[in-house]
Amino acid sequence: MAEVKKTTKATPKATVKKTVAKTTETKAAKAAAPKAAAKTTTAKTNKAAVKESICIQFAGKEYTTEQLVQIAKDVWEHDLQKNPADFKEVKLYVKPEEAKAYYVINGTESGSFAI
Repeated sequence: MAEVKKTTKATPKATVKKTVAKTTETKAAKAAAPKAAAKTTTAKTNKAAVKESICIQFAGKEYTTEQLVQIAKDVWEHDLQKNPADFKEVKLYVKPEEAKAYYVINGTESGSFAI
């Protein structure tokens, strides 16, 4: 019976060694994963840090894209009598030679306003 006891004791030790090895590998893999994610986050942050500004100048006038979008929102709300919450998308086409900006709002409403 002494031999049977030795066999049962040897089997748990082998299992413990395998479990420790797997745990060590898992910890190493988890430690490497955040480093890769941190590099990706830094790259995205650098792209977001770029600030763009467009200014159109003609005939002594000057308009930024923000100003033109605000005018389009005002047209949507006041001239077209639409709900401001429904203003989702706007495409603007500026023609300085005509002193007009043409718009397409939400892909359906189109028109122009003087600038």
